[in-house]
Amino acid sequence: MSTTALGLVLAAALLHATWNFAVKGVSDGADRVAFVWVYVVASAALWLPIGVCWVLVAGERPTWSWLVGPVVSALLHIAYQLVLQRGYAEGDLNLVYPLARGTGPLLTFVVAVTVLGQHPAPAEVAGVLSVVAGVLLISLGGTTGDARAGAAWGLATGATIAAYTLWDNRSVNGLHVPPVPYFVLGLVLQLPFLWVALARRTDPTPVREVWTTGRRAALTVAACSPLAYVLVLRAMQLAPVALVAAGRESSIVVGAVFGWLVLREPRPARRLVGAVVVLAGIGLIALG
Repeated sequence: MSTTALGLVLAAALLHATWNFAVKGVSDGADRVAFVWVYVVASAALWLPIGVCWVLVAGERPTWSWLVGPVVSALLHIAYQLVLQRGYAEGDLNLVYPLARGTGPLLTFVVAVTVLGQHPAPAEVAGVLSVVAGVLLISLGGTTGDARAGAAWGLATGATIAAYTLWDNRSVNGLHVPPVPYFVLGLVLQLPFLWVALARRTDPTPVREVWTTGRRAALTVAACSPLAYVLVLRAMQLAPVALVAAGRESSIVVGAVFGWLVLREPRPARRLVGAVVVLAGIGLIALG
């Protein structure tokens, strides 16, 4: 992987761990659909002007692929966000997050090699496997929540991550949708689907109340998540998707530190050893 691509991936990983930490802080007892709605609206308000300015300055001419790619992306990301929220309500950050982030790149790697015909170097293959092993080592630590439910939702989240990662790669490289318009359109297209989900809640919490109690977390997600996503999309244009998907899991290291120092989740030693294994895997990917 090139130095530029790796730098983009590592920066995205730090941002990703930061916003997941913020989400975990409001997941217990929160109205998950309303909270997702709040931070998606905040993201759209922040990034829509940026996307319009980007198109005007870059002089890009939209095509139908600019609509097809983001529509599918919007649906996949809604599924990801809702499943992730449920996972954090069921289990610890250091159970759900590592399983989700470890399953995603493993599935992506398998599809990239067997279906897309990508052929990583031996060192890169070893790096991907090391990342996955480190992630699983982190997730084996004891938990304070429902471990079985947390693990199930973590694996389900990983499946949605693999799905949107592979589709993102297809959109920016196969359909040639520029990363910034692709992300912004996908973000805006989430809103009508989320509105329907919001209206169908059986025990709704007023959106105003969710905004009042979760405003800081929502704004953190609105700022960090989109930027991390755009950086990863750009990295996919510079490096194979299998390596990008694995490299971004260095966010696990940050998540492990957050869980240990801030959330006081159990068995920090094992999780920190797992973090070192993840870092070793990132090093192998970089050498490849």
